[in-house]
Amino acid sequence: MERLKRIREYGIHIGSLTAGKKNQITDVTGIRVGHATIQHGDINTGVTAILPHDGNPFRQKLLAAIHVANGFGKTMGSIQIEELGNIETPIVLTNTLSIGVASNALISYMLEHNKDIGLTTGTVNPVVCECNDGYLNDIRGMHVTEEDVRYAIEHAAEDFEEGAVGAGTGMSCYGLKGGIGSASRIIDLSEKNYTVGALVLTNMGCLEDFRLDGKPLGRLIREREEENTQERDRGSVIMILATDIPLTERQLKRIAKRAVVGLTRTGTSLGHGSGDIVIAFTTANKITHENAKGIYNVKMVHEELLDKVFQASAEAVEEAILNSMVAADTTIGRNGHIRKSLALYADLFEEKK
Repeated sequence: MERLKRIREYGIHIGSLTAGKKNQITDVTGIRVGHATIQHGDINTGVTAILPHDGNPFRQKLLAAIHVANGFGKTMGSIQIEELGNIETPIVLTNTLSIGVASNALISYMLEHNKDIGLTTGTVNPVVCECNDGYLNDIRGMHVTEEDVRYAIEHAAEDFEEGAVGAGTGMSCYGLKGGIGSASRIIDLSEKNYTVGALVLTNMGCLEDFRLDGKPLGRLIREREEENTQERDRGSVIMILATDIPLTERQLKRIAKRAVVGLTRTGTSLGHGSGDIVIAFTTANKITHENAKGIYNVKMVHEELLDKVFQASAEAVEEAILNSMVAADTTIGRNGHIRKSLALYADLFEEKK
């Protein structure tokens, strides 16, 4: 299947900051992303795994924070992130009814690579996030297996697909096709370049509300399609932010909140039935599982420098959402339900040279 263009290839540049080399979350060194896509007939679902660094995250935990903009969601592992301010496993994304099997697979994977878990040390906190892909997917069939989760983890790489792939296979966004999207920004802090990367799983919004770089594109699409019905915003979105900037978990919490700025720029007002979750982490501060001395040296940037980081967070999330839509193929799913690709409406937004 031919790769669909990302939003920049249509001449749309979100914000003013510079994008990273790949313009993906993997521009942050050490991060890898993998997918397992399950697609046939009424089944349109899958798994996406984000490996937070190239080592063992249980042995070297990363400072992290979670922000819940609207809590209509079933994310696993959020309580410990909130309490301890770290992550210690890959982050797995899937559909709502597959969080159990995803958690089991992630736990098994961590036990295999850490023989002391549950014996001479504590247990492990698996992080699994979800969105409801039931409009296009036979979600009640619970088609995701532990093997799918392992496949996504074990095939994670720096280069990865976006759109209707992995956990995004059956997702809807603003009444169109949603899925996996990513983007990144490079910022200069104290004469050194750092990266902020975003990866999103989009499954939210109403077509009427959709805006592309400030343009009320959803209304234009409705007029073209002569669509008069208005769906409620019952979906969700998972936003993962990664950076190599030295930050504390408190600072990461502040940055996570700014992801919502990028989200709302695309039009959603975070409806009652939407689970809008942000997880942010830094690869700069690793906390070892064993430390006989009990003292850690943690670096942090000055608060006055955070404005650029806030801007990078918002811009990367906004562009990642647009990439999740425009890079997704039109999908016919359960009961013949259809979600069209944003790419079909390129003439309404493409910047002509």
